[in-house]
Amino acid sequence: MSASHNPMEEPQRLREENAALRAELEETNQGVLALYAELDQQAEQLREVSELKSRFLSYMSHEFRTPLGSILSMTRLLEDGMDGPLTDEQRKQVRFVSSAARELREMVDDLLDLAKIEAGRISISPAWFDLMDLFSALRGMFRPLVEGSNHVDLVFEDPPALPMLYTDDKKLAQILRNFISNALKFTPNGHVRVSARPEGQDEVRFSVRDSGIGIPEELQSTLFEDFVQVDTPLQKRLRGTGLGLSLCKRFAGLLGGRVGVHSVVGEGSEFFVILPLKLADEGAHAG
Repeated sequence: MSASHNPMEEPQRLREENAALRAELEETNQGVLALYAELDQQAEQLREVSELKSRFLSYMSHEFRTPLGSILSMTRLLEDGMDGPLTDEQRKQVRFVSSAARELREMVDDLLDLAKIEAGRISISPAWFDLMDLFSALRGMFRPLVEGSNHVDLVFEDPPALPMLYTDDKKLAQILRNFISNALKFTPNGHVRVSARPEGQDEVRFSVRDSGIGIPEELQSTLFEDFVQVDTPLQKRLRGTGLGLSLCKRFAGLLGGRVGVHSVVGEGSEFFVILPLKLADEGAHAG
């Protein structure tokens, strides 16, 4: 005969199983709590590192600006002949120094903008403005660069009838300046065309198209990331931080918009930014 089953043993066995299960759950909870504590500690360390990086970039950018301003002032005085006329060779060398200092100042400005964005200290100041005024200002800014060139035409197309825009025109101008500057750099011959047109019902698309060297398709997805530069022989002769397009993407995001690129190697590129006609009120706060 089989051993008889003792009904008194069942509750005891269940209590022991429950106790073992509770102990296992408690151990698991302790492990999860320890993991959360470790993750919190690492997150705090990452925040501290990020803040230190932003403070360092901001500090160094400010420190670089003063001597760069002095260099540019001195080169202007030399070019104006304040200390006597320059020979052709001296003028060439002074212009080289001035050009290098301006390039370095642009890099410093990019780093300072990056530090401000990452620290949440970039403020957006929207206002109503006319698109023609923006194009006129950009045309005047780039006129000295293209007037001396017989190889590249910079064309601002007359936009279609568009309403007044309500956004931060300075941030928009900074995006378009970067697009135009890049287009001019990578277009040895041909044209750069700047245009604006409606996109849907409540957006506007700003486009900078060039007939330059173009960008391989496999590189286009990374163009708007920090410190990315296209590896071409022409790029090797042109200095930069690789931050310009990344900042364009961040500024567009702060303005409620987005950026993009279409390009074909040997045919040219189009960089564009699409923004709402009117920036939402909540977009006007610091980023």
